Amino acid sequence: GTSATNTQARMAGAAVKYIDIGANLTDRMYSGEYNGRQCHADDLDAVLGRSAAVGVERILVTAGSLEEVRAALELVQGRENLFTTAGVHPTRCNEFVEHGAGDGDYLAQLLELASNNSKVVAIGECGLDYDRTQFCDKDVQRKYFEMQFQLAESTKKPMFLHNRNTGDDFVEIMRANRGRISGGVVHSFTGTADEAQALLSLDLFIGINGCSLKTAENLEVLKSIPLDRLMLETDAPWCGIRPSHASHSSVSTTWQSKKKEKHHPDFHVKGRNEPCCIVQVAEVVSKTLGVELEEVA
Repeated sequence: GTSATNTQARMAGAAVKYIDIGANLTDRMYSGEYNGRQCHADDLDAVLGRSAAVGVERILVTAGSLEEVRAALELVQGRENLFTTAGVHPTRCNEFVEHGAGDGDYLAQLLELASNNSKVVAIGECGLDYDRTQFCDKDVQRKYFEMQFQLAESTKKPMFLHNRNTGDDFVEIMRANRGRISGGVVHSFTGTADEAQALLSLDLFIGINGCSLKTAENLEVLKSIPLDRLMLETDAPWCGIRPSHASHSSVSTTWQSKKKEKHHPDFHVKGRNEPCCIVQVAEVVSKTLGVELEEVA
């Protein structure tokens, strides 16, 4: 009895532990809603149970607007291993402009939430996204990306950053303001080795998920990034590793899934990513870099 229990305890202690630095757990998919259609009951507890079972010790919930920060805070309250960001996604920066009491008031409300809550551990998701300017034009994105450095400077919390197809703009704004902030991670990185080096030269971390590992080129870029500057994330419910991805052959842990219409709480939903899938991201990084899983997590 006792020796077997001790062995189990030792094995459990030796298991790899993970932090998912980016999961969109306020997304309606975890409430069973897809494109406005209710397909199944809320199953977030089952999703969190699966992540705990594989050793995910902490999850950082990604928030991208004032309303989302409030929803995320409600979600993480009372769940000791969940934390959140506070900031405005580049595609949502029109919210600053459209806010009835003005952009200063919108920022002040964000600052109040970020300052007075230990559950808020980073400022973001903020940055620039030139692939989706139909939601918010470049000038507005740049203005409010710069404005959000005030949040990071005041709270001394690191930044959770977004950068999509921005030429040199993101790096230039970052370089001009880097001294004001404690640090940051550029999440969901899909850039070139040169782009990775530019971020590393600013002493930033690089966040890797399934979208970062789609192609053979992506995997080559991964090899150029020092392990101690990498952070793992899922970006769930998005960015899962798919069979068509170059990284898929490096994945050894899989789960059974069912279509959302045939939902069962013990199964994954087909096409919906989850925090437990951080294990797959770690497996790909481990295989690609030729290092042990423990070193990657």
